[in-house]
Amino acid sequence: MLNRLAGRLSGQLPRDGRDTLFLLAVIGWILLPQVPRLPLWCSLLAGGVLLWRGWIALGARPLPSRWWLGALLALTLGLTLMSHRTLLGRDAGVTLLVSLLALKTLELRARRDAFVVFFLGFFTMLTNFFFSQSLATAAAMLVGLLGLLTALVNAHMPVGRPPLAESARHALRMAAIGAPIMLVLFLLFPRLAPLWGIPSDAMSGRSGLSSTMEVGNLASLALDDSIAMRIRFDGQPPPQDALYFRGPVLSEFDGRQWRQGRGDFSFNTAPQRNLQLAGTPTSYEVTLEPHNRPWLLLLDVASRRPELAGLSALQTQDLAWLANRPITDLVRFRAQSHTDFRYGPQRRTAELQGDLQLPAGSNPRTLALAAEMRRDPRYAEAGSAALVAAALDRLRTGGYSYTLEPGVYGEHTADEFWFDRKAGFCEHIASAFVVLMRALDIPARIVTGYQGGEMNAVDGYWTVRQSDAHAWTEVWHAGQGWVRVDPTGAVMPGRIGSLDRLRAPQGAFATAVGNVSPNIAAQLRAAWEAVNNRWNQWVLNYTQSRQLDLLRALGFEAPDWEDLGRLLIGLVVLASLGGAGWTLWDRRQHDPWLRLLHKARERLRAAGLAVPPQAAPRQLAQLLVQLPAVAAGPQQLAPLRDWLLRLEAQRYARAPALELATLQREYQRLPWPPPSSPA
Repeated sequence: MLNRLAGRLSGQLPRDGRDTLFLLAVIGWILLPQVPRLPLWCSLLAGGVLLWRGWIALGARPLPSRWWLGALLALTLGLTLMSHRTLLGRDAGVTLLVSLLALKTLELRARRDAFVVFFLGFFTMLTNFFFSQSLATAAAMLVGLLGLLTALVNAHMPVGRPPLAESARHALRMAAIGAPIMLVLFLLFPRLAPLWGIPSDAMSGRSGLSSTMEVGNLASLALDDSIAMRIRFDGQPPPQDALYFRGPVLSEFDGRQWRQGRGDFSFNTAPQRNLQLAGTPTSYEVTLEPHNRPWLLLLDVASRRPELAGLSALQTQDLAWLANRPITDLVRFRAQSHTDFRYGPQRRTAELQGDLQLPAGSNPRTLALAAEMRRDPRYAEAGSAALVAAALDRLRTGGYSYTLEPGVYGEHTADEFWFDRKAGFCEHIASAFVVLMRALDIPARIVTGYQGGEMNAVDGYWTVRQSDAHAWTEVWHAGQGWVRVDPTGAVMPGRIGSLDRLRAPQGAFATAVGNVSPNIAAQLRAAWEAVNNRWNQWVLNYTQSRQLDLLRALGFEAPDWEDLGRLLIGLVVLASLGGAGWTLWDRRQHDPWLRLLHKARERLRAAGLAVPPQAAPRQLAQLLVQLPAVAAGPQQLAPLRDWLLRLEAQRYARAPALELATLQREYQRLPWPPPSSPA
């Protein structure tokens, strides 16, 4: 059966069947990236319809009736409404579009239907970029674009059975001709919000930090090895153990969940109070991946407002920076930060009371531990620094471990960590530590963000992943203010600063490559991420400000979007004039065989022969006998007759014996009849 199928595909299949199977394969390629984002029924429906249509094409079977199509359309609308609760919006629209594209293939009866499928395919191809603008997605859709262009070109070749390879060459040529136009439009078309960009919900499914932290949820981020942001430092970067990228600060606790306090969202309209900076600031550039949250995740304390194109940055009272809207697409900005700083009130005030609160009846054994420590003569009169050191020493020497799988914690999370499980991820450790500090009457809170990262040796960027998500604590000391304390470092020192991370299980291919050569696996990964970073920097992050920078480099003093429009229009006019000139030149240069035949017609017409305008070479050879009497005999016309027949053979023979250049040279030496004298 496989041999019979291979034979049909290789040449016995009619052209309609072959072209249909090729188009179905291209559509399947375009729909494949959508499968993880579509409802299961939609993927099954689209795949089943494409296979059904392929089966029809292979057997030259009749297409289903319109009753079938009507029933499937009604089913599609009903299931879409059930899945998305609407027929509008991005997700519902993509589901409908994919389903309708698949169903339309069951109506491929004429070229008109094929053209509808082509253009539906082009539109469906674009919807992939609603969800991902990565280099891999762009490369896959480029293949899909060339496939659709090949099918479109092939549909305009109605005669015979043209090879698909020939249609593919024409499609590739068309794409190559259009590439410079596309590049100019990409560089110069004004990027005016909100007309430019992707839908605001395009990245709604991305994982990232939240304004709340339930004990155990950061461990899920540690299983995500995707990139959260890339950093390029202007000079020498700070030590790796000093790389704390600050996110939400959590101060309210209900026993299981930490959230931002009510006052944490107040923004600074003046320089930060009680903030003392020391040392030289670190300048750097951040390329922040979409995470559908407003957090900007700067290194420690940014002393100045970050420079964001098209966004405003606001600083909260706890030194976190937020954008004025969620980050739903790639954002690049510059910032300056200090890793040596002190902030917060120097003496206990009423504003610290919120950082001492614990829910009633929660974690009684931790409260008992705090009371026991207070009764210990060593700590009876000790300050907060000594109590913090004692708690860290307990973590260091008490048999506690750092793990992604500590088990499910119950109601009293701090009690279970300190006395029962003695195992947890960073949020388990930080939460239990803050509960103990508050039980000791020491203001404390949790800070979430990212810690560490790794240098990509290929492009020099510092890569911070979702697996670098971290939770640490801030403890208030009299006379010092808020001081960072990372209790995870006491349990597992290698987690802070080094590359000693708990890794998620890798796939079979990555595991196999890593087992063969860990260095090769690391180098391949670094090279691929460096290429992706270049794509992010030069394509996804090509903003209006970079367009204006390009105009400045071209000599514009104070460019704006109107200059972009004028330059673009000027280039379009020049390109149009160039295209018109090329068309005129190409019309004269088109088909040297036809030009040579035209010259032969004109020579014979000048000799007095009545030559029809579209006479073929063989017809001209037959008309030679009608020439007026000439001095030469008919034997001298034999070379001319032979040349005309060879000109025809050069064009239409299966294996032409002569090259056209040879016939062109012989044309000059032929005994053409002299022009006839006018009557």
